Amino acid sequence: MNLITLSKIVSQLPLVVLHGFGWLLGWFAYCTSVSYRRLFKEMLTQAIGAQHPEFHRILRKSIGETGKGLLELPYVWFRSSQRCAAKKVFCDDWHVIEKHHLENRPILFLTPHMGCFEVAAQALALRLHITVLYRPNRNPAMQTMIENHRGRQNLELAPTDLSGVRKLMKALKRNQAVGILPDQVPSNGEGVWVPSWGRPAYTMVLPAKLQKQSNAVVVMAVAARLPWGRGWRLRFIDVSASLPESTEEATAFLNREIERVVMMYPEQYYWSYDRYKVPAGVLLPENALEKDTPA
Repeated sequence: MNLITLSKIVSQLPLVVLHGFGWLLGWFAYCTSVSYRRLFKEMLTQAIGAQHPEFHRILRKSIGETGKGLLELPYVWFRSSQRCAAKKVFCDDWHVIEKHHLENRPILFLTPHMGCFEVAAQALALRLHITVLYRPNRNPAMQTMIENHRGRQNLELAPTDLSGVRKLMKALKRNQAVGILPDQVPSNGEGVWVPSWGRPAYTMVLPAKLQKQSNAVVVMAVAARLPWGRGWRLRFIDVSASLPESTEEATAFLNREIERVVMMYPEQYYWSYDRYKVPAGVLLPENALEKDTPA
C-alpha cells in the first residue's frame, strides 16, 4: 500500500478519531526522541521562559496538539469537495476581509506554524482566489501528493523559487490574495537576521518586499483547532497599515506581530519547528547562538 492510498483511507476517518490518534502520536514522538524533546523545550523556553507559570501546561498541551496537526493533514488534503475539511471551519471575522475587498486592495495573508494552516488556505479559497507559497518536497511521492491534493479550485500553489515569487506578485497586482508561512526559515540570500522571541533568527524578507511592491494589506490568519474534532475556528488579525521603510525593520516588525498572534494560542504553535536553524551558506551574526548543526 503506497502513501497516497493510505492517506486516502485515513482521510475518511472522523476528525475526532484522527485527533485522538494524533495526540498519542505527539506524545510518542516526544517520549521516544531525545532530540525532538530537547528542541520542543528549547523553543518554548525561548518564547516564554521555563519559569513562566503556564510553561508546563502549554508544553503538555502542545505535545498532543502537534501530533493532531500531523494526522489531520490527510483529512484536509484528501476529502472530496462535497466533504472538504474547510466546511468544518467556523469564522466570525469575515468582515475584516470584506472591508479590504471593498477597498479593492490585495491581501497578504501570513499564517504562522500554528493550528491548521492548511485548512486556513482551503477555507479562504471558498470565498476568494488565493495563491499560496509552498516549499517543494524532496521526496517524489510526497511532492506528487502535494501537487495533486493541496491545490484546488481558487487555491493555487507557488513554489519557493523565482517562478513562485513572480506568481505571487502577479496575483497581488490583480488585487488577489496570497498566503505565506512567514516563520519558515528561508534559504541563503532570502532572509535577514532579526530577533524572534529575543534571539536572532534568519527570517524571510519576502513578505515585507511583497507588501512594499504591491501596497497589499497584511493580515495574520490562524485556524485554531477546536476540541473533540469539531473543526477549526479561523481568526483574522489586521497588521499595521504601513510597515517600516527598511526591509530589515519591516521583517523585525512582522516577527513581533507573529509573536503576538502565537500567544493567542500558544498551545497550538509548532514548537517542534527549529526557528533558529542556520541554512547552508548563511553566516551567523556575532550575537547569534550557533545551533549544533546547520539546516
